[in-house]
Amino acid sequence: MGHDVTVIRRTPYVTPENRRDEYKGVRLADVYAPRKKSVEAIVHTFLAVLKARRLNPDVLHIHAIGPSLMVPFARLLGMKVVTTNHGPDYDRQKWGRLARTALRLGERFGTKCSNKVIVISNVIAGILRDNYGRSDTELIFNGVNKPVKSSGREYLKEWGIDGAPYIVALGRFVKEKGFHDLIEAYAKAGLPKEWRLVIAGDSDHPDEYSEALKRQAREAGVVLTGFIKGERLNQLMSNASLFVLPSYHEGLPIALLEAMSYDLDVVVSDIPANRIPELDAADFFQAGNVDALATILTRKTLSRGTPRAYNLANYDWDAIAARTVDVYREVCGSK
Repeated sequence: MGHDVTVIRRTPYVTPENRRDEYKGVRLADVYAPRKKSVEAIVHTFLAVLKARRLNPDVLHIHAIGPSLMVPFARLLGMKVVTTNHGPDYDRQKWGRLARTALRLGERFGTKCSNKVIVISNVIAGILRDNYGRSDTELIFNGVNKPVKSSGREYLKEWGIDGAPYIVALGRFVKEKGFHDLIEAYAKAGLPKEWRLVIAGDSDHPDEYSEALKRQAREAGVVLTGFIKGERLNQLMSNASLFVLPSYHEGLPIALLEAMSYDLDVVVSDIPANRIPELDAADFFQAGNVDALATILTRKTLSRGTPRAYNLANYDWDAIAARTVDVYREVCGSK
């Protein structure tokens, strides 16, 4: 669209394979971050704001409420700031009391001090309106690309699931994703032997929960692929029979949108962020209710609802990009 964009990355995630200065016209700047869960985001964001000041941008765009702690600092340095609130991260079960307090403070700073605030759901817009009196937020959804489904099956053969029906779930191995409930429900459901459960993902920072989850999965015969992307993920999603999102906390889950873009039948926890209008009442179960999840797994696997057709017009990346640029222009004072 003719704009000059720089993305600031965290150095621990820069590898020889992705070390570059530019990607598809977007400039990349790598800034130090300590590889420690409790301080990684805040230290990196502080240094990234200093880096951004040297780049002298028209707009600094900060994502999520943790990094939003640095919004007042960026404003003091004279920058115009847009934040995107991806949801109340303090509700995530991995955080202790101090981290939750910091995240709530980040939400306050981001809401009160940003020139403009983007929210990704009506639920988040309501939180910011009710708690901080900010009613001028811009609702811009997350997006998803319509995939070209893979005809390959080599990756499925590696895991012994080629030709078999399987349930797929995607995400990080943290408690709020609810994968422990999914594994327990899968074992309880007593599905026909050919049905497998495949969970793609891992933990960013291995901990007691993620290790316990892996033990639980092995005992239940669940396939754990680790983090995958590209053709491997395409094969897994193109051939799945059912997608499950059992989470306790979300903003607007891109994993769910991706599953819908593959025309998959879905099972989703009934938290407010997941209740998007493109889904049916029969797709939901009460978050944390293992028996209810086992029941819906049994029903969905019997009906074999894939493929389904969803209207994804609200999640078109081109429209999202255009609306985001409109926000930037408003902040810069131009039409």
